[in-house]
Amino acid sequence: MTTVVRESKETQIRITLSVGSGVSTISTGEPFLDHMLVALSRYSGIDMHIDATGDLRHHLIEDVAIALGAAIGAFAPATCARFGDRTVPMDDALVHVSLDLGGRPFYEGPLPSSLYDHFMRSFADNAKATLHVRVIRGRDKHHVVEAAFKALGFALRDALVESGAVFSTKGAVRLEITE
Repeated sequence: MTTVVRESKETQIRITLSVGSGVSTISTGEPFLDHMLVALSRYSGIDMHIDATGDLRHHLIEDVAIALGAAIGAFAPATCARFGDRTVPMDDALVHVSLDLGGRPFYEGPLPSSLYDHFMRSFADNAKATLHVRVIRGRDKHHVVEAAFKALGFALRDALVESGAVFSTKGAVRLEITE
């Protein structure tokens, strides 16, 4: 189990992740964000409990992404498969997500919603993940964004599989910071 708490003058967030079957309790006060996080939990197979409040929609969505990314980064075992790649169709939308949990943050999109494109970038930066989201087609923004969250969930499911080996020619990387 991994718990991340992020508090600022703008937002208060608590996220708990655990190995499970994709059961979630999500409460952010932002219905579409809740819907996307429930989908992410379900398709990733990660049990997620998220409580968040915020002053502005933008701050809430961004800070939940930051905290969730940090939680996924801490949750991922050093010997996970690391890579995940999925394409998800949803009505008119077709979205491809490719993911590497190897500790090198990078995001390439975009999604047709600046808030949720920013969510994906903030998530990738804080998970220290390489994340490519490619919208192959889609007219309905809701369908495109939801297909992206589902594809990310499936990619996480694949990337988090315990492999028993470190998938890197560098071996395990250790970084220590002291002040």
